[in-house]
Amino acid sequence: MSVFPTARQNLRSSISAALSSASTPPTLRRVHALIITSGLGRSEYFAGKLISKYAHFRDLKSSLSVFRLASPANNVYHWNSIIRAFTHNGLFLEAIGLYSEMRGTGVPPDPYTFPSVINACAGSHCTIIGGVIHEHVLALGFRSDLYIGNALVDMYARFSDLVNARNVFDNMPARDVVSWNSLISGYSSNGCHEEALSVYYGMRKAGIQPDLYTVSSVLPTCGGLVAVDEGRILHCLAAKCGMDADIIISNGLLSMYFKFNDLVGAQKIFSGTEFRDSVSWNTMICGYCQLGLFEESIKLFRDMIKIFTPDILTITSILRACAQLRDMEFGKFMTNYMVKNCLELDNKASNILLDMHIKSGNLEASIELFNGMECRDNVAWNSMISGYIQYGHHDEALRLFKMMKLRLKPDSVTHLMLLSVSSQSRDITLGKQVHCETVKFGSISELCVCNGLIDMYAKCKEVDDSLKLFQNMNIRDVVTWNTVISSCVYHEDSDLGFKLVGKMRDDGLNPDKATFLGVLPVCSLLAAKRQGKEIHGCILRLGFESEVSVGNALIEMYSKCGNISSSIIVFKHMKARDVVTWTALISAYGMFGEGSKAVRAFMEMEKSGISPDPIAFIAILYACSHSGIVEQGLQFFHSMKREYNFEPRMEHYACVVDLLSRSGRFMQAEEFITSMPLKPDVSIWGALLSACHMNRCIEVADRISKRIIELDSDNTGYHVLVSNVYAALGNWDQVKMVRKSMKYKGMRKDPGSSWVEIKRKVYIFRTGDKVFEQFEEVYELLYTLNSSMTKQGYVPDLQCVLHNVGDDEKREMLLGHSERLAIAFGLLNTKPGSPLQIMKNLRVCPDCHTVTKYISSITHREILVRDANRFHLFRNGTCSCGDRW
Repeated sequence: MSVFPTARQNLRSSISAALSSASTPPTLRRVHALIITSGLGRSEYFAGKLISKYAHFRDLKSSLSVFRLASPANNVYHWNSIIRAFTHNGLFLEAIGLYSEMRGTGVPPDPYTFPSVINACAGSHCTIIGGVIHEHVLALGFRSDLYIGNALVDMYARFSDLVNARNVFDNMPARDVVSWNSLISGYSSNGCHEEALSVYYGMRKAGIQPDLYTVSSVLPTCGGLVAVDEGRILHCLAAKCGMDADIIISNGLLSMYFKFNDLVGAQKIFSGTEFRDSVSWNTMICGYCQLGLFEESIKLFRDMIKIFTPDILTITSILRACAQLRDMEFGKFMTNYMVKNCLELDNKASNILLDMHIKSGNLEASIELFNGMECRDNVAWNSMISGYIQYGHHDEALRLFKMMKLRLKPDSVTHLMLLSVSSQSRDITLGKQVHCETVKFGSISELCVCNGLIDMYAKCKEVDDSLKLFQNMNIRDVVTWNTVISSCVYHEDSDLGFKLVGKMRDDGLNPDKATFLGVLPVCSLLAAKRQGKEIHGCILRLGFESEVSVGNALIEMYSKCGNISSSIIVFKHMKARDVVTWTALISAYGMFGEGSKAVRAFMEMEKSGISPDPIAFIAILYACSHSGIVEQGLQFFHSMKREYNFEPRMEHYACVVDLLSRSGRFMQAEEFITSMPLKPDVSIWGALLSACHMNRCIEVADRISKRIIELDSDNTGYHVLVSNVYAALGNWDQVKMVRKSMKYKGMRKDPGSSWVEIKRKVYIFRTGDKVFEQFEEVYELLYTLNSSMTKQGYVPDLQCVLHNVGDDEKREMLLGHSERLAIAFGLLNTKPGSPLQIMKNLRVCPDCHTVTKYISSITHREILVRDANRFHLFRNGTCSCGDRW
């Protein structure tokens, strides 16, 4: 009686062993046949094993067949096996369907049912069903089951429902390392890095030893928070436990160190890793690209393709590197490599390739690629529109925009690009059309678009529209304020510009570097010393004095406000200086006629190791010209090419012409012009004409005027200069012809104006102005001064009146020149003996220059006048310019 059970038991044991060891589907089928022939086909144990084994070989059809044939309807073990089989094979909806069927047959789930069903809900992202399953768990009293709790935490984390994930976790009576890992992973993968790190610390405090999964989840968190110390501690822990040899951990460490911008740390990890997979190489290549090491990323890619076939992520990074380097040769290699290895470009890679062609200047290739793209997203359309704009094809950009609207909705990037077209071309009609588009497509609600519209309206000279938009904005950032302040600067509305800086601070926003760089030129423009000092004080309070660009702007502001001593103080206090800093100082010395100091500063710049750039040479040539330092100025010009390998530009040649002619060397200046390797433009002849006119070299001036007319320039200033020359010659027919030409071309001479700041208020005077405060007192004072000057030998220079009128009227017109009105007003409203500063928008005429020397002597006043060219310091009847201006 005991022999048969023993034999059957042995048979079951041997079949069980054969079933466990079956390593191929044919072997499994033979064992299955043996089970059936042995009469064990309906065995609960073997049926469950067969279901799982067939599922292991992804033969779910056989798994389901075994389940249907062998399973009684009430066998929960078989139901659990088949649900688990489908879940493990990724057929999540089918697994959920089987669970529903199980419930329908009345079989009650047990604790082993739910982990698989919950995983199926997580895998299919069925949030509603997941919540229902959770309710079933609670209803059946399985809340305290550890494995079910872990599955629920993981499910909610994968749903990004971190509140429920945390609630489940907090209510678990017992937790293991999987519980902690599930919550940490959920926070980390959803970007909640601070929470992930907090849970990790809680895990360590609870005495749970981290494992591979813990470390792999916390590494991205340290990288995301740039938590360098925590990251390095975690690295030490991984190394101590031997985890750093794991490829997932080493790749995580690589990524983390790149997020720390720690290239050395990443390179140590990479070089110390025995086994590298494609993720390792991708991380290094992408990391190099993120740090701007594009050449290194390409070199690494060349090494990678000897071992691994790159995926589209690698391809995308290398294409981006080619675009940044404008390396079309390697870009072509990449294109051929993709074709050869049958790698299809996804949208992202196609867009990067498109960007590469545009940046490399190959517009035709980008058009061909764009036209061949099956699926074009906003990035593709925007790139192509940007390409057309970049190469000046604005009409094509607008045509493409119209095509884009027929296919998909333009975004804020599209609208910002079109606004830039409107701003560049000053096309207000286009700008208003784009404004309507932003309202239609809803991008008007985006802050960057509103800022772009403010800028566009300002550059199209519609400042009122800029201000209206600004006032209607509910949210403003620093860029908004800077843009509207810049628009005021652009249109010389200094008062509003200064007020807006104050309101910006009242609005709770501190000015940034861009604010100061925008508002300091306003101070320079108006020579608003008081406001300039206030802005300087704000710069010091907010800690921007260490910014080199801000220091440079302060040097320029103070010098243009007539306060060169403050410019020098700012320069001396700057901890870092660049070529712009030195150039600003050299220019300041030049404006004040301090040529020797400018030369000394230029040489000190060279000694400090900073090489001058072409603009620095313009500054030193200007300084030499306005101080009569001719020979040294010529040496500087020749040193440009000889010592610094700069090809002189038209501006440099114009400076040399000015240098020679301002010192009376007119013939040498003409010879220099005729020997130029460049064809002289109107600026060259204009420099010579200006000096001839001021030095009354009428014969040469007449000849040069004809050359300028032949060049048919659109520059208003040179036409006015030619007109003035003919007026000085008394050639009124030629004056009439030049003025008629100007009118035909829409040119308009800027009226002469001067201004003076007294007691925090700026007073502006225009030439011939007879309607202003204290008008009668001003003219009375001018008549009195005129009488005193005449007694000292003053004779009015009537050639400075450029109108065909009688001599008496010319004398009266000279009296009404704007700088004389400003000087007289200043004398009346300031303390006797105090210095006076006058600003003028045009060049001081010879007669006013002479008159101001007399006034400084008669009134015992120091008068500083800034005209369009430089500063003139009048003291005791002399001028600092030495009559070179």
